[in-house]
Amino acid sequence: MSSKDSAQQHEDRLNSGSSASGIASWLVHRAKPFTPPWIVTGAVGLTGAGAHELWGGSPWAGVGLTLASVGLTAATWWAGQSTGQQRRLHSAITVAAGASWFTSAALSGPLTGPLPDLYLMGGATLALTWNIRQMMRFSGAETSGSDSDKGLLEKVGLARTKLRDVKVEPNRVTVPYELPAGELTNDDVAKAIPRIASALDVPTTAIRVSHDPDSARKGQFVIVPEDMLKTPTVWPGPFAPGETIAVPLRLGVYDDGSDLLLPLLDAIHLLVMGMTGSGKTEGALDILMDLLTRCDVAVWLADAAKSGQDFQPLLPALDWAALDTPSAGAMVAAVQAAIPARTEWLRNHGYRAWEPAAAQTQTNPAHSCAATGACGCPGLQYLLAWFEEAAKLLRELGDDVFTGIAQEARSAGVSLVVSMQRASGYQLSTDTRASLPAAMCFGVKGDDAGFALPEEVLDAGANPAAWGNKRKGYVYLVSAGVDEDLYANPARTFWTGPSGEYERAAAWIVREFAAVRPELDAVTAAAAERVAGTLFTGRRERAAGTPLPAASAPAAAPVELIEEQESAQEVAALVDQEDAELDATAELPAADGSVALPEGKPSTEEARELLDEMVRMLASVGGGTVSVRDLGPYLAQIGRDRSWVSKEMKKLAEAGRLAPTGEAGTYRLIATLAGV
Repeated sequence: MSSKDSAQQHEDRLNSGSSASGIASWLVHRAKPFTPPWIVTGAVGLTGAGAHELWGGSPWAGVGLTLASVGLTAATWWAGQSTGQQRRLHSAITVAAGASWFTSAALSGPLTGPLPDLYLMGGATLALTWNIRQMMRFSGAETSGSDSDKGLLEKVGLARTKLRDVKVEPNRVTVPYELPAGELTNDDVAKAIPRIASALDVPTTAIRVSHDPDSARKGQFVIVPEDMLKTPTVWPGPFAPGETIAVPLRLGVYDDGSDLLLPLLDAIHLLVMGMTGSGKTEGALDILMDLLTRCDVAVWLADAAKSGQDFQPLLPALDWAALDTPSAGAMVAAVQAAIPARTEWLRNHGYRAWEPAAAQTQTNPAHSCAATGACGCPGLQYLLAWFEEAAKLLRELGDDVFTGIAQEARSAGVSLVVSMQRASGYQLSTDTRASLPAAMCFGVKGDDAGFALPEEVLDAGANPAAWGNKRKGYVYLVSAGVDEDLYANPARTFWTGPSGEYERAAAWIVREFAAVRPELDAVTAAAAERVAGTLFTGRRERAAGTPLPAASAPAAAPVELIEEQESAQEVAALVDQEDAELDATAELPAADGSVALPEGKPSTEEARELLDEMVRMLASVGGGTVSVRDLGPYLAQIGRDRSWVSKEMKKLAEAGRLAPTGEAGTYRLIATLAGV
């Protein structure tokens, strides 16, 4: 029985069956809860006198009563094993004393020898001990650490820990604790979570620990015995349609029924991690479906691994969907190029960082790039770049491809989302991981959670390995702007519904919010076009699989002649027509040796083949970058100048053979092209 139930029962006893008034009635009213021990004591005296009249002087009665006394005492001790040690001992002593006096009184008489004195003194003492125990229970002295609590804490290795002010709510119990000074720390509590869960017969994810930041030995347990997330919640619709991206995104629900909210402007960059089948895609759809109803954000999505298979219904609402490796590499370069352009625009308009006002037409003189008055410049939209199944892109472009973006994009109004199954150091550089401050961790294998969640969150009881791929959509969210007490609380993302429901919801979002979604701002678009070329300008046609309009064929370039060829043409022009058939070398003596004429430089097609072969060779070695200046030693072999090579490398990038970078004239080698 809980302390709350005991207190209620105590109050009911006080308020029942007393209608008298005055001091006497008040005393009787208050004394009622303490009368049972005295009533039992009186009953023992009366029954002892009656038993003497029945069995006095009978030896067989003496044997029977003695055995009954021993058996009753043993039964009391056995029955008390589920209670605390103090209550068990107190009950056994009381029964043993009462049974002994009763046996003696029945055989010898209640008024024989010391029996009357023992009855009066012993009976009153035992009754008072039970009254004292009852008063201590109702005064709350035992709520900080009952015997049963101490027994449990001793079993799990937290002996002498004090529990205080237990708070009981529907499916939630909060228990503040205080560890013994100098003996235990909060780290010991974290290690004891599996044993506590075992003792309470609940899953380990049902036990969370919130540490007191001002103390190394204080905190509170939060116990949620029933999993309220077993039944998925169907996506209820957009959280704040038509609002700014500064309003958090709603992704699902916590196990206490509260909303799972992602404050994107506080999170800045997000790592989404979870094994196959853990529900990452459902979480991504929840985020994107909410994003695409906002008024000041443009969304770029790269999914070279599955070619946007899960996102097809939403593609018309995205500003850029890069569904192959060349387009994804171009998107990386476009984001890199957009960051300095966007920060320059924000600086020129008096913004220290992006804010919703920056997305509007600049009518405020305080945010003007003009010398006087408002400038009226179009706004700068927030940009979210989502890289789905990023492991493939990292393998092909290098594990540090996102490092610069993550470190520099914060004040530019750019958020980076990297989604992958396992963010280990072999796939994602430690610099990049350190630059992704927020994380959503779905079910994982083994110790992989350490790649996404901070150590203190794992110590507080977060255990996504317990879910694996058996609890689809279960997730922990760690982000600035989210209450730290919720970091270790399990949540579940919304379910987009059975087959067909997601497609209908996505079509509704694409159609109904087309007027709400903004066009990409000119600043970002110009920076992206500069480095990505037709991979950006033709992004919608490429994502839809529509062939780009064929460019008009360039006029044939005049044949370039080497100096010797030009000289021969000049000499031929001086020969008379009638002498043109004569062999000028017929009468010359034979030469001792042969002298080879100088070879002409490679044709345009041959030069392109040579350049392409060099790119293949460099790509076969592995990832990295290549620039025009790196090919300087080979210009003579190619027979072309730097300008021609630069144009051809740009064409190779547009064809997907190279990936643009944020630096003009420099391209990233795509290692998978080796041997193609």
